[in-house]
Amino acid sequence: MRADLQISWEIPSTRPGLAGRLERFMGPGKCRSESVVETLGLLGCAALLATGLWTSQTAHELSTVQLVVVALAGLDLIGGVLTNSTNAAKRWYHRPDPGARRARLLFVSAHLIHLAAMGLIVLSGDLAWTLANAALLLAGAVVVEFAPVHLRRPVAMALLMATVLVNLFWLPVPTALAWFAPLFFLKLLVCHLVPEAPLERRRDA
Repeated sequence: MRADLQISWEIPSTRPGLAGRLERFMGPGKCRSESVVETLGLLGCAALLATGLWTSQTAHELSTVQLVVVALAGLDLIGGVLTNSTNAAKRWYHRPDPGARRARLLFVSAHLIHLAAMGLIVLSGDLAWTLANAALLLAGAVVVEFAPVHLRRPVAMALLMATVLVNLFWLPVPTALAWFAPLFFLKLLVCHLVPEAPLERRRDA
């Protein structure tokens, strides 16, 4: 490890009320550089997604409601991949707390709403797509969460590749929506569930 970096699991205090809840949801103690990367990454990737959708025939065939669902899903997944990758989020969601595992699995389970919205609204009631991806999500989350800690990263990567391949070959969607499954499973199986040591600059460096 570089001499100017250190691992820190110390969770800073948060503000009371709604502001504190938001800090804990995003990860308390996020440094300015992490916020900058998040913001620039979100803006850049959202612009790419919007441009891709705008130039695709599929987007022009969607209703206003379907486009709103797609836009919200895209922003949530792009932002979620970035946020859940930060040191602040890793420190918070993988803290040594008996309730942390339950919180992680509940977070993942809440994203069944995303699948329902995409499958039943955007894909016009594709129940097979919805249920198959729900099964992949829940099974994958359990496997990653209960894998030995030192193996969770490669296990999550293997499951990410498997879910993407299953979606590409057996659960296909229009090309303009093919980004959904890779970003969805990347956010949850890898970025959220894989523990990583939170690094920060040494205060005396």
